Amino acid sequence: QVQLVESGGGLVQAGGSLRLSCEASGGTFNNYGMGWFRQAPGKEREFVSAISWSVRTTYYAYYADSVKGRFTISRDNGKKTVYLQMNSLKPEDTAVYYCAAGYLIQVEGRREQDYDYWGQGTQVTVSS
Repeated sequence: QVQLVESGGGLVQAGGSLRLSCEASGGTFNNYGMGWFRQAPGKEREFVSAISWSVRTTYYAYYADSVKGRFTISRDNGKKTVYLQMNSLKPEDTAVYYCAAGYLIQVEGRREQDYDYWGQGTQVTVSS
């Protein structure tokens, strides 16, 4: 069983930055592909970014078109933490952001069904 706890959300002005963190406990973190999803009010949850699992030091990162070039995903296996650095934030980035973990994901991890565990979410609000 893997538990995920997100942090780092908050209120920021448009153009600003935030860094989300997701700390995992339980399981072997290296074996989990990690993803970030978000859900805005009245909308379905959508893919934001994912980073692959690896037994070596090479990882693959994937991004939704809407955040490509502005957001960066990274992971620190020693700290069992995945990060989402969000720059140039826009009001349309306002949402609850969820971290997810999927065991040995063999695809890019763009679908909710690719993941086995989810965090409780952290609110990101971008004011115009």
